[in-house]
Formats: sequence, C-alpha cells, structure tokens
Amino acid sequence: MSQERVIELRRDLGLATALAIVVGTVIGSGIFRVPQAMIQSVGSVHMVFLVWIVGGALTMAGALTYAELAAALPGAGGEYVYLTEAYGPMWGYLYSWTQLSVAKSGSIATLATAFFEYTAHFIPEFEKLWFTLGPFPIKYGQIFALLLILALGALNYIGVRVGGNVQVAVTVVKVTLIAVVIGAGLLYAHPAAQADPLPAPPLQTGFIAALVAALWAYDGWNNVGMVASEIRNPKRNLPLALIGGTALVIAIYMLANWAYFRVLTPAEVAGHKLVAAEMMQRVWGPAGAAAVSLAAMISIFAALNGSILTGARVPYAAARDGLFFKSVARVHPAFHTPGVSIMMLTGWSCLLVLSGKYDDLFNFVIFGSWILYAMATASVFVLRRKRPDLPRPYKTLGYPVVPALFLLGAAVLEIQTLIDKPRQAITGIVLILLGLPFYFYWRGTAQKAPVDQEN
Repeated sequence: MSQERVIELRRDLGLATALAIVVGTVIGSGIFRVPQAMIQSVGSVHMVFLVWIVGGALTMAGALTYAELAAALPGAGGEYVYLTEAYGPMWGYLYSWTQLSVAKSGSIATLATAFFEYTAHFIPEFEKLWFTLGPFPIKYGQIFALLLILALGALNYIGVRVGGNVQVAVTVVKVTLIAVVIGAGLLYAHPAAQADPLPAPPLQTGFIAALVAALWAYDGWNNVGMVASEIRNPKRNLPLALIGGTALVIAIYMLANWAYFRVLTPAEVAGHKLVAAEMMQRVWGPAGAAAVSLAAMISIFAALNGSILTGARVPYAAARDGLFFKSVARVHPAFHTPGVSIMMLTGWSCLLVLSGKYDDLFNFVIFGSWILYAMATASVFVLRRKRPDLPRPYKTLGYPVVPALFLLGAAVLEIQTLIDKPRQAITGIVLILLGLPFYFYWRGTAQKAPVDQEN
C-alpha cells in the first residue's frame, strides 16, 4: 500500500470557520439585488417582508434538519453522504455529478463574473473586449475572474486552514460593511414617505416568484456539511454553525430590507437593479454608491472562497467510493487537502466563465437541484427508520413537523416552477440524468477493482 493512499483530511476547522462558511457563502450578491425582483412580484413592502419571513422559516427548517444529518454523518460531501446512506450510491453520485458539472461550478463562475462586474465600477476597462475565442467574446474582466478563481483555488489547495482563515477574515469584513450600509439607511434623516402598493401579478404567482428569489438569496446554508470531515468536534459545531449561521443571515436580510425601504419608495426599489447602491447614493452621494460596490465585492469574494472550499469535497467523496477518477480521491501529503478535486472544480469553473453560458446551465439545474435537496431533507425520515441505532448527537427540533414544512415548501416551488417554466425544469432533470451512464460505468469499474477502504 502506498503512503499516499492512507493520507486523510484533517479536522483543522473550528466553529468560527464553520459559521463563516454558512454566513459568508449565503450572503453573496443577492442582498444587494433581490429586493427589486421581490417588490415587482408582490407589489407592497409588507408582502416583501412576509416573503423574507417565509423564505427564512423554510431555510431554518432545512438547517434544523440538516443539523441532525450533519452531526450523525460528519463525512466529506454533505448531501452526497446523506443521499448515499438513505437511498443508495446512485443518488449520491447524481448529486456529485450535478454539483461538479453545473451547480457548484456554475455558482463559482457566476460569483466570479459578478465580482468583476462590480470591480468595473472602479476599473471600467474590465468591460472592454480583449479578444474573441471562436464564438465567445472574451472581456478583460473575464480573464480577471478566471485568475481570481485560480488564486482562491491555490489558497485552498495549500491548506484547509488557510482557506478557512481567509473565509473568517473576509466574512467579518463583509458583515461589518453590510452593518454600515444598514446603519446608514436606518439613521437616514429623511425617510421615504409611505406609498401605495405597486401593480403586481396575481398573489399566488407573484408570491411564489418572490419566494424563489428569496430562497436563491438564502441558498448556500447547506455548504458547511460538505467539509464536515474537516471540522473539529462536528457533533457540536455543525449544528451550531447551521442553526446559528442561518439565524444571523435571516436577521441581516431583514435589517437590510428595512433600511432599503426606509430610504426608498417601493417604486424606486422596483426601478433599480442595485437597490443598495441607490439607497447609499441617496444617503452619502457617490461615495455611498462606491462603498456599496466595495461591500458587494467583499461579499461575493467570501461566497466565492466558501464555494471553492466546500464544493471540492463532493467529487472527492464520490472518488473515495470508487465512483470517480481515483486521482480525485488523493489527499495532498503535505497540505492534507483534496488537491486534484480542487484543481478539477476550479478548472471547469474557469471554462464556464470563458464560455459565458453558465447562467443558462445554472438556471436549468435549479429545479433538479431542489429535488435533491428535498430528498436529502427527507432522508432524516428514512434514516430514522433504516438506521435507528445511528448515534444522533443532535435531533431535529420540531421533528417531524419541521422537516415536513421544508418538504412542503420545496414541493410548492417545484410544482410552480414546472408550471411556469416547464422547459427549464425538464432540461434541468435531463442534465442531472445525464450522469446515469457515468454512474453505471464507475460502479462497474469499482466492482472490478474495489477501492481500498482505508484511503
């Protein structure tokens, strides 16, 4: 047996890093952009806050449920582990396939591109064309986004503690800057006058559309489970990070929207894509808008680093089970990180940045991804029946009602999406099912040459 095959990931991440992964990965650009789509969908400020509350309640229900799963099964891969334990390796593999091919890689590409778009506020040349790669026009900013992904990939390659420390630092700076923005809005001396509600789509359609936007802004709370095998005292720290981090995010979102609607009328919020920038322009002038661009860049930077840190553990977990290239399961002998998996994820994300097609792929896969999220949540029911003797340091508060509420919310969203966007929904399912031939190939390979379980 080679020395390389017995090298393991190390538990180098503490509670502060786990909290920073939850908060830093969730709060990206959504806090600055989503309110416009929400007020356009529901028309009134009261309904916007109701949507944020419902979305936050559903997210917290998911976090409470995942806390039980993460504490009981603290292995690398998060949902990959839960789905595999509850339903078998095929479902775990499909989750891994989806994350690597589209979901996590598309998210990384989207965040990196959003970072360069905000950077263009200070460096307008980033929006200029550099060259054309076949049918794809390449901007200077895209090259910058590509280099940013590679740089963060390198940081996470040389040690999970390095990546974790970066995550803590930028998350603290991010939350501080967002607090400044919130404080500026809440202390503004000339609050906007109350206005009549805006015209909105029918209540059901509009509310669901706004809820989808809110849940997109809340997305990422589950990522900390992907690095469960590298968190110290996971039975305690994972539930604390999931629940505490989600609660903090909900509070920040509510306060931020209070600030926005205190300074701007509903019509003004509906008319500006970058709501936070418009609010700060009103409060502090051009310096305020620049401050929001800086806050957004740091916010996106933290989300990007967290996505690379956590996302690379999913293909690594599949490879350990013999369902992917053996090299992807390698742990670096000096850095104790899944180096090959990190390089693969960041490399593919860079290609998506250059293609410019990641938004389409990412939108297609959202429907299918929520099916997998729902299945992972439902695994708490399956595993309580299938593995009653499994040690559960934390049990879901409000079980079985809390996980059932999350599943109900997921079902409503899926049905409405299937009605409103059937082509995207079906295409998303097809993209996920494209992983099946690869699963059967890897399963056959694993049966012929079983993976050493000590690796």
